[in-house]
Order: sequence, then C-alpha cells, then structure tokens
Amino acid sequence: MRLETAAIHAGRAVDPATGAVTLPIHLSTTFERAPDGTYPHDFVYSRNDNPNRRALETCLAALEGGVQAVAFASGMAAITAVIESLPRERPARIVLPDDMYYGIRTLFAATDAGARFEVVTVDMTDLDAVAHAVTSAPTGIVWIETPSNPLVHVTDIVALTRIAHDAGAIVAVDNTWATPVLQRPLALGADVSVHAVTKYIGGHSDVMLGAVVVADESPLLTNLLAWQKYKGAVPSPFECWLALRGIESIVPRMHLHCTNALAVAHFLAEHPRVEAVHYPGLPSDPGHAIAARQMSAFGGMLSFDLAGGADAAMAVAAKVRIIIRATSLGGTHSLIEHRASIEGPTTMAPPNLLRLSVGLEHVDDITEDLAQAL
Repeated sequence: MRLETAAIHAGRAVDPATGAVTLPIHLSTTFERAPDGTYPHDFVYSRNDNPNRRALETCLAALEGGVQAVAFASGMAAITAVIESLPRERPARIVLPDDMYYGIRTLFAATDAGARFEVVTVDMTDLDAVAHAVTSAPTGIVWIETPSNPLVHVTDIVALTRIAHDAGAIVAVDNTWATPVLQRPLALGADVSVHAVTKYIGGHSDVMLGAVVVADESPLLTNLLAWQKYKGAVPSPFECWLALRGIESIVPRMHLHCTNALAVAHFLAEHPRVEAVHYPGLPSDPGHAIAARQMSAFGGMLSFDLAGGADAAMAVAAKVRIIIRATSLGGTHSLIEHRASIEGPTTMAPPNLLRLSVGLEHVDDITEDLAQAL
C-alpha cells in the first residue's frame, strides 16, 4: 500500500462482529481464556497488549517502514524508553544535538539519567564535529533531531548515520516534526524513529502518546518491548483509537501545514521587524539543500527572531488574535510561543525568538494576524 492508503487501512479491518468500518474501542483490561487455558484471541491483559494499541503499532510500523512499533504513554516516555533500552554491552554514552527538544535536556538534568549516562552535545550540522564526538570515546547512541526544536536546524541523516555506524553507535531520529509523510529515517539508514504522537500524528491536540519504530529485529527492540510491558508506561485504548483517527487524515493535513508554513515563512522574511526566519523551505536557509533531498516537503514548524529583543517578541505574541499563545505543536490550530520564557533560565533559545506551529486555518488569516501583531 502507498502511504495515503496505509494511513487509512494499515492495522485496521472491518470489524467481523458488527461490520463496523471504524475500529471499536476495546476498553477491557482483561481477556477470557479458553477451557484449555490458551488465549485464542492472543490478548491476555491490556498492559501487555490491547487491540487498539496493536492496531496503532501495526499502522505506525507500516508508515515508517519498520519491523515493529512500540507505543508509550507520551513522547517523553518513548524517548526515555529508547535511552534506557540501550543494550548493556553498548557504551552508556549518548551524543545529542546542541539544538533539541528541551524535555530531553531536562531528562538528563533532573533525573538519574544524568548520572547513568555520559552526555555530549554537538552541532550536528557539522559532520566533522560529530565524527570527533563519536570517535573520541565509545558511543552507544547518536540522537538526531531534524528539523530541530526550536531553531529548525536540518541534519543530514544519511551522512550522520554512516558516521555513527562506523563508530558502532545506534542511531535514533526524533521524527516528530517531519512525520513519516515528509521523512522516513529508517529508509535513510537510522535504527530507530521516535515520535511524540501527541503532535502531528494525533493532529488535533487531544492525544498524549509516544511511539518508537525500530528498523530491524534487535536487542534494542527486545528491551523496548520489555520496558513497555514491565515498566507499564502504556497508552490507553482510547488514546490509541484517537491517534489512529488522526492518522487517517495525516497526509492531506501535512500537505496543508507545509503549504501554509511556506507562505508564512516568505511573509515573515520580508517583514522589516523580523531579523531572521528559521525555516528550511526558504532557499536562503542553511538547511534548505539537505531538507530538499531527504524530505518531501519542509514541514509546518518555523521560528523567527524579532528586532527589539525579548520585549518585542513577548509583545507580538500578546497581540495575536487567531493564533493561540500555547505550547505544543502539530494540531489544527496555529500556536505561537516564546520558547525562552517557557524553558526558563537554562534555555538555549534566543530571547527574541518566537516559535510558530502553523495550523490549518486559511493562510491569509494567519498572515494578516501576524501582520497586525507585528
């Protein structure tokens, strides 16, 4: 099946009991055994497996081209699971990008993960710097985030995967901003693709869920499945059902997100109060050539720097009328936020930067709202 068809059909079928076209929600936590003690329907207990979760995992694996997907209760649970599932024979050393989702930085600063793993950050647009980082000491994981949050840096997945694999490291790609519609990291050589399903895959700002898609049968996959089952950070059947509902429209949604974002980026790039626009769809962006090669479109996320510093950025965010001042991204609504104030004193975000998740509203309404706010 092609991507558009898999988004609607993979993991689901017409319900044999009722003829329902939409997958029912299976809320039962336990399942009946046969008289001989077996489980004829292959379900035992909902923490172990559930029809809705299995359908979602099957669908995500099909979209990403992986051997299996493993779903978790949030994007951070999925990220943590990958890190903690690193096989013990591999070095407890992780190379991270210097521009990345703030939650990962906080994970190592605020929990015991910081003491259990050596963490190195590097500019992943600099291939020589990455090569030095992974060869200067044995490395377990190279973590790629592309496009990155919040500066929208683009990383060459093929080149970095080659460098990491030559050094014996596992490659995990956070594919949240691109989704399988725009970018397929496993086809580019990565071992793992990670998603905050809460964002574009769910697509409606009403799901809390994460997922990991693994390229091949491996010790990492074995560990991920054990982590899911025994540590118990699993999504509910309803969350999985909502995510599958969102996936059915993900292809047309992503196309509209991208079309709107490109128009908004061009508008902002020409505005006299905007000092810089971070969006790989602009030919002037440093990541444009790589993004054009490894992505089918440039995404729905952008950031921009305001003349006048933090006060100017906060003032613009305060004046929007249609765009909503809120964190998160990937839903139908356009959302704007001042990342530095969200992240606090340890932020790496510039004080004059606003991050914009471009939604599905009419693009002229989005640009007119930005124009009046600016």
